[in-house]
Amino acid sequence: MEEITQFELSKEFLDRFRQAVADKDQAFIASSLESVNTVDISALLEEFNADESKFVLSLLGNEITADVVSNLDEDTRTRFLKLFEPSEVAEVVKDLDSDDAADILGELSIQKREEVINLIDDQETESNILELLHYEEDVAGGLMAKELIKANFNWTIIQTIDEIRRQAEKVEKIYSVYVVDDNGKLLGRVSLKKILLTNDKTKIGDIYDADIVSVDTFTEEEEVASIMRKYDLDAVPVVNTQGKLVGRITVDDILDVITEMAEEERQLMSGIAEDVEEDDSIWILTRARLPWLIIGVAGGLLSAEFMGLFEEDIMNGAWIALFLPLIQATGGNVGIQSSSIVVQSLANPSAFEEGLWKRLLKVFLVALLNALVLSILVFGASNLMGFSLEQCFVISLALFSVVVLASFVGTITPLILNKVGFNPALASGPFITTLNDILGLAIYFYIIHLLINNF
Repeated sequence: MEEITQFELSKEFLDRFRQAVADKDQAFIASSLESVNTVDISALLEEFNADESKFVLSLLGNEITADVVSNLDEDTRTRFLKLFEPSEVAEVVKDLDSDDAADILGELSIQKREEVINLIDDQETESNILELLHYEEDVAGGLMAKELIKANFNWTIIQTIDEIRRQAEKVEKIYSVYVVDDNGKLLGRVSLKKILLTNDKTKIGDIYDADIVSVDTFTEEEEVASIMRKYDLDAVPVVNTQGKLVGRITVDDILDVITEMAEEERQLMSGIAEDVEEDDSIWILTRARLPWLIIGVAGGLLSAEFMGLFEEDIMNGAWIALFLPLIQATGGNVGIQSSSIVVQSLANPSAFEEGLWKRLLKVFLVALLNALVLSILVFGASNLMGFSLEQCFVISLALFSVVVLASFVGTITPLILNKVGFNPALASGPFITTLNDILGLAIYFYIIHLLINNF
């Protein structure tokens, strides 16, 4: 096996490479990238403009160019491909798997896309790409590749091996052989090991495993990711509405989906309203952050207005204001903890197999225990600080109530958002913090107003 050089994008190398590109030093560029993985070449070219990148790739050959372009960031690749003529794009996509080729063509203008497709001389490749372009990019049909190994259930082992050798020329990774009937309907799968160890005259229909997990072309990417993660699959076959095998999704494709989902949820939990990157424009970064900051400010103003309703109580006891940060911070932390656990559980539907009400009861009991422990700690600490027993009781009771309510809100909010079709990760950021701040103040001041005058 050819050894791949471990590549490190150091400042020294980058400076030397920049100079080589500026000087058109073809010998240095070609030799320095000779054994570098195409993923690392893509990362390197992110540091250069489109013209410079195109010059570098012109020295590396069509297959390497195709892999590098496929691995580029989508925005970078879009800018990069504007410099390519349709014939040059056609040279790139013909060396890619059909799913990667369709992704690239989907980023082009309709006119340029049609020009590229007309220049693809392989009819099967053209047909595969056209089929994939019909699907939305966030469903199984848009994720799948047409390249796979399949065998008819009537074939013998020797026929299957011959067909594997023929089909394998276009399949980069072979995980198993899919078995279909005369109409192309998926029946099951058979491992390469089983094929090699079985008598040549045995029929595939006698040895295949009918217990196979598949997805439909319209299955959403999140569900595909969940299925592959649940059953620990390297690849999952894709079937159409008639059950016919039309493609497969490999683990490397779904890892990209999982990464995108995690990044989206992380940004939502941080209060960022859209998908952004560090190198985006100031306006885009501001636009992504501002909505939830405005909501936070609005929540703060509402809290201030709400506190004004209890101005007389605050004036009669300055100690009331001392514990506002404690109430708000604890409520916010408890709410985020609860919502984060629920959001994580929603990614794994089996977590709710025990029943929603049973799970909510468990959450409620945990909240009660946490609330009891925290209220006892605060009661003792405030008493040591010199506050009266009555004041300590009011503070502890308020904290107990806030913890229980914040836990309930943090649990139920992502479930409601998920039910109505919104991303439940929204409940793990500023949304839940702002909501719990307001509810925490309401409980705190209501308990004070209700009890303080009765002591």
